[in-house]
Amino acid sequence: MLNQIHGAIKIFAGNASKKLAQEICAQLDLELGKMEVGKFSDGETSVNIKESVRGCDVFIVQSTNTPVNDNLMELLLIIDACKRASAGRITAVVPYFGYARQDRKARARDPISAKLVADILQTAGANRVLTMDLHSSQLQGFFNIPVDNLMGMPVLARHFKSVGVPDNLTIVSPDTGSVVRSRAMASRFDAPLAIIDKRRPMANVMEVMNVVGDVKGKMCLMLDDMIDTAGTICQGAQALVENGASEVIACCTHAVLSGPAIERLKESKLSKIIVLDTIDLPKEKRIDKIEIVGIADLFAEAIERVYTDLPVSKLYE
Repeated sequence: MLNQIHGAIKIFAGNASKKLAQEICAQLDLELGKMEVGKFSDGETSVNIKESVRGCDVFIVQSTNTPVNDNLMELLLIIDACKRASAGRITAVVPYFGYARQDRKARARDPISAKLVADILQTAGANRVLTMDLHSSQLQGFFNIPVDNLMGMPVLARHFKSVGVPDNLTIVSPDTGSVVRSRAMASRFDAPLAIIDKRRPMANVMEVMNVVGDVKGKMCLMLDDMIDTAGTICQGAQALVENGASEVIACCTHAVLSGPAIERLKESKLSKIIVLDTIDLPKEKRIDKIEIVGIADLFAEAIERVYTDLPVSKLYE
């Protein structure tokens, strides 16, 4: 049990992240907070906290994955309920932050949804946000409260070291946007880096143009922050095989896996897809190719550091 620094520490979970929250509580030797989150007969979300939170340091664990709007509304109402019940500090623990890709006006009259969600979280009463691998790091600037953005890459790197790293490993960035995290992974393994140059004619449609780097006879590890419809990662795997790669593995932090993703992954050239459990995958999406790596220990340590006012930056290393 954590020594009391502020008010008592309490962890609650929305319906999207109950399993992860329970694992975090087990790491911290805490009981998950008692709360009911359901629906009224007209479909409105209902929240009822079953224990006192007055003066407490409250952490609310809830990813905003599909159904995005329902999960986001749950998170907002839980925050509001805690604020109105006189919680001391409220931290929104959002392992997967939905709407993060809508971070700019790509076309005339587009909303900047990520900024709106940031404003709503603060208005609801969040004093801090703890998340992982925001789609773009500048999203932290949308908030006027502290945001701790944990990195998934070190967790994935430790996993690969534990199972053994082949001599012919090459790290591959599936696009230019993932070059920074892919280069960091390559430096950990002292492995070469390749980049897939692509053109995207429209949303969720990707055409591979060229593979920059030597992948012939290599075991290629593609690294990205998320897999959504899986078009990028599957077409990237096809291009790598056509350029002589002996095996292609994909890994990502967030397994969004929407639309045709599962069928694409089944039929792809990928031998394995390794994901973190920021999103609780339903059974129908847990195909044989997918391997899930837990992140409860990292979030547990981050929560402990936030609660005890220790730096979280150590966890970025």
